[in-house]
Parts: sequence; C-alpha cells; structure tokens
Amino acid sequence: MKGLLYSVFSLFALTVTAQEAQPVPFKKAPLTEEQQQRWSHLDLEKDSIPGMSVDKAYSELLKGKKGAKVVVGVIDSGVDINHPDLKSVIWTNKKEIPNNKKDDDKNGYADDVHGWNFLGDSNNETLELVRYLRKGDDGTELYKKAQKEYEKEYNEVFPYKETVDLLADADKTIREYLKKDNYTKEDLNNIASVKYDLFRSKKIMLMYAEDTGDNFRESLEEFKEYVYDKLNYNLNKEFDGRKPVGDNPEDIKDKKYGNNVVYSKERKDSSHGTHVAGIIAQERNNKIGGDGVATNVEIMPIRAVPNGDEYDKDIALAIRYAVDNGAKVINGSFGKDYSPHKEWVWEAMKYAESKDVLIVLAAGNDGKNVDVEPNYPEDTPDKKTELVNNVIKVGAINYNYGEGVVADFSNYGATNVDVFAPGVKIYATIPNGKYKYEQGTSMASPNVAGVAALIRSYYPNLKANQVKQIIMQSGVTLAFDVKVGEEALKIPFSQTCISGKIVNAYNALKMAEELSSQLKKEPKL
Repeated sequence: MKGLLYSVFSLFALTVTAQEAQPVPFKKAPLTEEQQQRWSHLDLEKDSIPGMSVDKAYSELLKGKKGAKVVVGVIDSGVDINHPDLKSVIWTNKKEIPNNKKDDDKNGYADDVHGWNFLGDSNNETLELVRYLRKGDDGTELYKKAQKEYEKEYNEVFPYKETVDLLADADKTIREYLKKDNYTKEDLNNIASVKYDLFRSKKIMLMYAEDTGDNFRESLEEFKEYVYDKLNYNLNKEFDGRKPVGDNPEDIKDKKYGNNVVYSKERKDSSHGTHVAGIIAQERNNKIGGDGVATNVEIMPIRAVPNGDEYDKDIALAIRYAVDNGAKVINGSFGKDYSPHKEWVWEAMKYAESKDVLIVLAAGNDGKNVDVEPNYPEDTPDKKTELVNNVIKVGAINYNYGEGVVADFSNYGATNVDVFAPGVKIYATIPNGKYKYEQGTSMASPNVAGVAALIRSYYPNLKANQVKQIIMQSGVTLAFDVKVGEEALKIPFSQTCISGKIVNAYNALKMAEELSSQLKKEPKL
C-alpha cells in the first residue's frame, strides 16, 4: 500500500511540476465584486487569482457524477441552523426523537437532533492564560512567562478603553439628536447646531468615519465589543464563565453537561461558526449569498468555542461526539497558546484516527512561526513527531498572488503547518439570513475541509490519511519568496509549510480519481 501511495503521489507531483513550468503572471487589476465574493473558488491559471479551482472542478471533473453523503462536524461557536443558505444541509440525528427529553439513541446526549452544545447557556469566557494564572504561582518558568504575557496583552488593550468611551459617548449624543440609531456621514455633515457637545460629537464621529469608511457605525460597535470583551471577560481574572455550565472542566469523565441548542442565545455570538459552516456547504448556484465548496454534505454543529479560549475538555469531547455520530471530516477553527490538558485532545485525535476521520485545523492568526511557538491544538508533543496521520493544519493566503500572498496574520511553520488555503475576505453566511466577508485561518481551514469532504464524497474508498496526503501533494507549488508575519519577514514559500503548496480542489480530485481507481484494481486479501 505505501508503495502504491508513493508512486501515485510521485507521478502526480511530476505532472504538476511540469504544468507549473510556465509562471502565472501576477494579477494587478483590482478584483470585481463578483470575483471578490468567490475568489477562493477561482483558478490561478485562468484568473491569475490563487483560488482553489473549485468552479473548474465542478465544471470539468464532477459534472454528471453523483457522490455519497458526507457529514462534516463543525466544532465552533455554534451554527444558525435556520439560515436560508444552510438549513437544507444541517445534519439530523434520525435516531433521536425531538423534544422528548430522552436519550433515544443512547449516545449520552438527550435530544441531540442537530448536534450538541458543550457550552450550555454560557458564552463569554477568559483566556486559558488567565485560568492558568488564577490557579496561583506554581514557581515555574512557564508561570513567569504567562504573567508577562498577561501584562503585555492587558496593557495593549486597556488604553483603548478611553478612546472607545469617547467614541461611544459621541455616538450616543448624535443618535439622540437625530432620533435614530443608524446614521450616515451625510447626516453628520447636515447637523448645523453650534451647541458645544453636539459640535464636538459631530467632529469626533466625522474623524472616525474618515478612518473607517461608510460602515463606521458597524466598525465602532465591533471596536467597542472587542475592547470590552477583552477587559470584562477574556482578561478578567475575577470572571468565571464556566459557572453556568455546571460541570467540572478538570474532570474529563464528567460528560453529562450542555444542551442541544447548537447556537448561542445571542445569535451574533454564533457568527463565527455560521460563517465557517457556510464556507464548507452553503448551497451552490441558488443565486443568494456565496457558494460552498462541497455539495452532498451535512453540517453537524457542535458548540464548544466560547467568546474566549475553549476548554480542552470540550474540544476532546466534541471530537469524540463528531466521530461517534458519523462525521468523516471535522473542522476546528480555533486555537490558543496554553493547553493544560492537551493529552485529552491528543487521545481524541487518536480516537478519530482509529475511526478513519479527518481533522482539519486552523493554524492560528498571530503571524508567528509555530515551529518555535505553541498554537494549540497541536498534533505533536515535540514539534517534530506527529502523533497521528489524520490531522491537517492550514495557514491562510489572500487573493494577491505574489510575495504578499501569505496573509500577514497567518501563522506558518515548515514542519507544523501542512498547507495554505484562501483565508482573506471570504464571503459566507452569518446569522439571521445575512452574509459577510471575514478573514483568518478560521476561514482557510473550512475551505480545506470542504475539499476533503468533496474527496470523501466522490471517492469513499479513500482513507483519512490518504485524503490528507492527496490534499498536501496535489496543491499548487509557489516557487518564490513571500512575506510572513507582521514584520514581513521574507522567506521561500516552501519554508512556510510542510507541503510548500496552496490547496487546489481540481488537482486533488484528479489525484483522488487516480488513487481510487488503482486501489479498486488491487486484489482483495
């Protein structure tokens, strides 16, 4: 088997290398709105945009073909299962009778009709760093390091409080004067009053609008929310977000907690997970919103990522829940710098490996080299040895093909990031029937999970580790130097990840076809 895999991958790699002998010109013209909304589906050779050739795969390889249904577990902040572009692709547990408050399928979770919520009624949470410091000084160098990191982060955020308060007060004055919550720059310019408070507020908001553009009020709300979430919850040592959940997060055997509401009560708090789900599976060609990467997919929402750092226990149990309930691909768009119970997550990864389930993880958004610095969850105890063969870690690229193709926020690592995929200005679903551009390795990961689901749908005889290798080996090689991190360090793209490639759905499906056909010809033992 290893010989066959090696020969197929090697032959395909030679073919791809030959195809790449002609360099693709860098695109200089700005993207049209249509191109922007679906750039991750476009083709590098045809469009000079480093998308994943998804449209090309559907038109040239998948036309007329039928695939098998694939369940994709989305471990995230929750998913709006009633979104018009998602409700037809939400997983339903047919063994469970809705709303009878019984565990009909005996899987340990009562009424889990569309997934499970390990956060219960909780949403806001501290960082893992804060939870570690709250336990007290253990005399280790790690504790000293954590204390310095906490002070650095707090001191970076706290000064913004005064600015936010100033803007919020000015905004309130304007809204009360205009007697409406939503106003424009034109409304501001038309305010003629010479009253000092109103004049001052008008000037402040016009200056802010100049810096942030037409969506300045939305930007202000996000800015305010970011600063106060950090101060009130994420960095607040006195805050205990776990109390409403009612479990012991230090006990992995304490499993009976949470509920079946797979989105936050405040729908906006499930925006991240809804966006991730949309990237994978929002309906294609229905003339609303964007298009998902995969068809024949059911999204299994598993809520385990709060506004703050996730608990290792929740992630470990979420992986096991997805595996036990039929997921063949799991997407994990989350991450943190500290992991006190990483062994629980490792055991869950091994369990997924034993059940032939592929896990796709975001590489993180700190612009750092994760060969040197931590970004959990990791699938290695020493930054060198992989514990499992079913985990793919994904960095983010943007649509500017050239030395700036790697997103400046994206983590990278020659031995601890596997591939790169589109993760800047990705257009997808958010709660309440809306759509939005978002960016992060959180968006790159579901793009890859979508490609993995396509492969598993059309070539179900391929194993999780084979799908991983296909995705890594069939990507497009970038044979030039790129800038990485906030300091724009220039390195060969080949040093940003193990494969030295960006994911390509068209190439991956071609390679899957070749390997699948050869495996079918092998004599059965």
